Amino acid sequence: MGTNGIVGGIVVAWLLLMLLLGCVFWIWMLVDCATKESDNGNTKTTWVIILVFTHILGAALYYFVRRPRRYAELHR
Repeated sequence: MGTNGIVGGIVVAWLLLMLLLGCVFWIWMLVDCATKESDNGNTKTTWVIILVFTHILGAALYYFVRRPRRYAELHR
């Protein structure tokens, strides 16, 4: 196995790790939303639909936009 084979293997391993971590993050946000989001209006339903259809992008959006707002609402 030459240098190109080693580098290629490292790149593939890194990509698989990032894919796995992305899936874990997505599942974590989906469970967090489904279990902790209030049922006021359609907030929970809307966010679950967003998470299901946008995957990692939706999970990042939920994590950085909605979760802080939810925590602020709970601690008023």
